[in-house]
Amino acid sequence: MRIRDDDASEFRRYIAPAKVTGRGPAMLRFLAVIPALLCALTAPVLAQDVPRSECLAMAQTSPRAAPVSLRQPAKADEVEITYAGHSTYYIDTPGGLRIATDFSGAYTTGRLPDVITMNRAHSTHYTLFPDPRIPHVLHGWGEDGKPAQISERVGDVYIRNVTTDIRRYFMDDSNAEMIKDGNSIFIFEVAGLCIGHLGHLHHRLDETHFAAIGRLDIVMVPIDGAYTMSLDGISEITRRLRSSVVLPMHRFATPLDEFMGRIGQQFEIDQRSERSLRISRDSLPGTPTVIILRGV
Repeated sequence: MRIRDDDASEFRRYIAPAKVTGRGPAMLRFLAVIPALLCALTAPVLAQDVPRSECLAMAQTSPRAAPVSLRQPAKADEVEITYAGHSTYYIDTPGGLRIATDFSGAYTTGRLPDVITMNRAHSTHYTLFPDPRIPHVLHGWGEDGKPAQISERVGDVYIRNVTTDIRRYFMDDSNAEMIKDGNSIFIFEVAGLCIGHLGHLHHRLDETHFAAIGRLDIVMVPIDGAYTMSLDGISEITRRLRSSVVLPMHRFATPLDEFMGRIGQQFEIDQRSERSLRISRDSLPGTPTVIILRGV
């Protein structure tokens, strides 16, 4: 951390009267104030470096009555979400940032993304050789057996992850059944919305996972029923998250009616002929809705 010039000048003015040559009271007072002054100078900078999750804060706060305002409320910014294929959704933010989920390079639409996220279940969910023009490449797995820890603000989006375990490849020589923290759920916080991508999820989530995820307004869920989780398992997670919008992905041959039958009657179904939707905090449906974009 670098202390600004004006802070340094203030620091010199503060300690100038304490110059002494001996070990008397003045020297002791001088030594005593240095730690406190340094903490005061560095605390604001450190606080700015730690992103704050609004989705976690809202999930942990009890609902309160909102005061009535006579002013016309500002229109909420819209996010555009486009289904490209398999598990890849493109998220275009109000600030002009473009994100692609589970990016392998096989499913593209429009311009090159600025941010790509990946999971390593299969080669259709990642690439080790992304286009070098993509500035932000986020792996859902860590290195040297450590979990991925993602907490980054890029443009108008705060991106974080919650790790999950993954089944091992059939060629793996280990006897262990799962790789701990081998994959990630990615969460994108933008324009007042909390958007989650469950990735190639292989197991049920426990309370620690749900607590770390927080509130999700929009959730992207795999519904293949075999390669990831059973339909019963993913339906249970979807109901527990209580998101306003559910976007299916990774479907293969799973009948949509079968998924809808398991998810429950509390969800509306909205099947569209377009690959994209535009949505804001204010336009979230009042009833939880499964939106099926073209190509799913």
